[in-house]
Amino acid sequence: MHTLEAAVRTATGPAGLGIIAAYSFLIAAVLPLPSEIVLLPVGELRLGLPYEANLALVILVSGAAKAIGSLFAFHLGQKAKQSGPVIRALRRSRFDVVGWSERKTVQLAQEYGYVGLALALCVPGFPDTISIYAFTVLEEDHVLFGLATFVGSVGRLLVTLFLFGLGAATLA
Repeated sequence: MHTLEAAVRTATGPAGLGIIAAYSFLIAAVLPLPSEIVLLPVGELRLGLPYEANLALVILVSGAAKAIGSLFAFHLGQKAKQSGPVIRALRRSRFDVVGWSERKTVQLAQEYGYVGLALALCVPGFPDTISIYAFTVLEEDHVLFGLATFVGSVGRLLVTLFLFGLGAATLA
């Protein structure tokens, strides 16, 4: 995973956007890693665009790729109605992160539906995979699910930027 994170941190050019998209897809579908790391290469992306345009592009690419990854997870969740290997491994860990996350996600889903999923995904620093898989068991509309994960993913990066400023990328 360290190699993947290093690739994201040093991503440049159009291929860099592809790396960001691949990472975002994977963190939604199988990897319990923080998504904020995609903000790191924004200043060095070298696309010939202003910083703000690079930032918007990274946020949109990451959000779209995470939505696609979540639809992959949704498909798996609908077929298996189980958490998957990554979540099972986390479930065996000595901390009950999965149980706590599932309880909170289920509570948000029951109370707020797809808006609850989007809100859960807006929490910086928490692996999206857990919330996504917990929610796949509860819902059945893949279009709304994909839209909620896109909104939540974009919201999470915007919350990160708001909380830590545009220099937040240097903190990760």
